[in-house]
This record gives sequence, structure tokens and C-alpha cells, in this order.
Amino acid sequence: MALWFWPVAYGPGLPVNMDQCDCKPDSDCTSIYCGDDSTGLWLDFNSVLTGALTVVGYLLYRFSQALPALIRWPIHLFCTLTGVSSLWGWVSHLMGTLRSLQYLLKWLSRIWRFIVASFTKLSGFTVIIQNNSGASSDSPPGTEPSPSPISIEPGLRLILTGPPGGGRTSLADALVGCSLPQVGGSLAAVMECTKRRVVVDRRELIIIDTPDLLGPSLGDSKRAFETLRSLQLASPGPHAFLLVLQTPGSGDGVDQDAASATRALLELVGESATGHILIVLTHADCLGPGSTLAQLLEDDAGGLRTALYLCGQRAELVDNNPDKPVEDRRELARGLLERLAEMRALRGHYTHELQKRENQVREELLMDMASVLARKLGQEY
Repeated sequence: MALWFWPVAYGPGLPVNMDQCDCKPDSDCTSIYCGDDSTGLWLDFNSVLTGALTVVGYLLYRFSQALPALIRWPIHLFCTLTGVSSLWGWVSHLMGTLRSLQYLLKWLSRIWRFIVASFTKLSGFTVIIQNNSGASSDSPPGTEPSPSPISIEPGLRLILTGPPGGGRTSLADALVGCSLPQVGGSLAAVMECTKRRVVVDRRELIIIDTPDLLGPSLGDSKRAFETLRSLQLASPGPHAFLLVLQTPGSGDGVDQDAASATRALLELVGESATGHILIVLTHADCLGPGSTLAQLLEDDAGGLRTALYLCGQRAELVDNNPDKPVEDRRELARGLLERLAEMRALRGHYTHELQKRENQVREELLMDMASVLARKLGQEY
């Protein structure tokens, strides 16, 4: 069914059959009602060019915000003439809104993290308070709770050795800040190694005091056994061997030969321990006023130069008199421990052949027990 109508804009005329007119630019229709108006309904080169210019203008306006004023103003003028400024204003408003939301979410996330961190710290403080209160309640009367292991530095393992009368025990008492109670009598302390583990200035300190390992009083078998036992007590290895000797010229008896004592110690623990031996000269209060380590080295009493050459260390001259004021004894311990901490940081701990074989035996035992356990699990399933 064809539709016929009379156009109003052009007055009365011939009827137009709309079924035969497709209103395309290349149509055969010659109707005056299609004519040039039909070209505006379809994409042509001009419309594509206009759209491309619009997009380019928008992009230029967008990226011109960071350009100098001499280049920015011509681009702004071009965008204003092409009508892109209004579009950019709407986009700028939208971007500003999104940016405000981003800032809001950022601040909310910071506030949330602050709240979570506050609750975490509060819960940590609660646990510490509970632990301290529990430790205080469980501790026997008259004893102080042990300090928190979090604030304690790694252990410093020391082996004290030297001839009798050198001052090993008094030096150990000065380092730990107290005297060792003789539980098994004085003979046990002389004939066997003793181990002390204390915390001094938030530093864990393990001291192994030895009997007369350098002299013939114990016999070869006992000397060898106690030497290896001292190394085992200091496992996985001592950080330093403190060779405690009486300062030459400070006593009434015969001066102790530092060179012979150093050679005897190296024979017991191995030549590779040279960098871990520290010679400590005690009874410095018995020397004359103004006596220094340099003067002792110049006199070379007791083979001190040879001993220092063998161990490769600078000796320490200390006054370990037990009648000294407490503050002076603490200062002595603090200075000596700082020196030992430097040695540990420089060389680490000494590993004897005993520790190496112990590690090997532990590894073999672990493998054997793992095989036994695996076979047992296989039989069960």
C-alpha cells in the first residue's frame, strides 16, 4: 500500500510515492523533497573530518594543561571556537569529583590502618603486662623475674683458663657482678669445669671456668677431658679464650710465663684458635703508680711479647681486686665485655674438631632415626 500526501512547505504539486524513494545520496529518485537534504542523513568526508577535529581538539585541550602559557592559550582559543571547551568543562567537573572521592577513600584507609595498628599495639601491651604479672606471681619470694628475651643480645660464650693464682675466679665474679656459690665445695670448682649463665647489661653471658688445664696437676687424661668438656659446655663454640695471668712484677712469687701458657693453650685447643685468645693481666693494682701495658711490653717480663705475637691480640691490663668499689668493678666488666663483643663481631666463634664431629654425628643420627620412623609409618599404613 502506497502512501500519498501533499507537501505543505512547497504548496500543491505532484504526489510523491514514498515506497519508491529511499532518500540516499546516490538514489535515482528525482523528488524535490529528497534532493540535497538526503545527504545530511549519511556519513561523508565532512562529517568524519569534523568529528576528528573535535577529538583532536579535546585531546589538545586536555594535554595543554601542562604546557607553557605561550602554547596553551592558542590551543584554548582553538578549543573555544570549536566548542570543545564546554565538553572539557563537564569532563573536568567529573574528574574533580572522582579525585575528591579518591582523596576521601585515601584518608579513610589511613584512619582504618591507624585504628588497626592502635588495637594491635594495645593487645601487645596487654600480653606483656599479663606475662609480667604472671612471672611476678610465679616467682619465688625474694627473686626477680628474668628479663624479657626480646631485649637480650645473643650470648657471649667465654672460656676462662690460666695457671692457678692468676685470678680467674675473681675475674669471672667481676664479669657477672656476683660471687659463685660453692655448691660442691672448693675442690669441685678446682677439679672440674663450671658454667655460669647470666645477663649483664641486657647481654647474655656464658662463662666457663676451668681447672688448671695448663699445668701438670690434673694429669694428661684429666686435662684432655676437661678441655673438651669446656668446649662442649660452650657449644657451638666459644667466642674467646681468656688466658688469665698475673701481671709480671705484681706478686711475691715467680712470674707466670705468658709465652709458655699461650703455647700450652694452643696445644690443647688447636693452632687455629690463635685469633680467639685474649690475654688478661690481673692484679694491676699491685704495680707501681703509672704502670702501663706499654711499659710491661718494653720490659718483656714473662715473655709477654712472644705471647702477644702468638695470639695476635692486644692484652688487657685489669685490676680485679674484689675490694674495689662496685661501680669500678662494673666499669671493668663493661670495658672488657665491649672488647670481647668486638672480637665476636670480627671473628665469630671458634669451632673445634669436637663440634664438627658432634654436628656430623647428629646429622647421621637424624638420618637413621628418620629412616626408622619412615619404616614404622609404612608398616602402619
